[in-house]
Amino acid sequence: MAQKADPKDSAKANDARADRLKAALKANLARRKAQARARAQDQGANTGTSASAGPEKDA
Repeated sequence: MAQKADPKDSAKANDARADRLKAALKANLARRKAQARARAQDQGANTGTSASAGPEKDA
């Protein structure tokens, strides 16, 4: 005879899954924000140095 799952166990499993998903989403968001900040900083550094980059001419 098959036993039915206890509703409390399935609720705990759903809560555990939701907690894992929430943690993964939070980690992903933090990683994407850090990546965006690094790209913005890198672009800011590139635009600031690109104007003065290149060989200097002696007059």
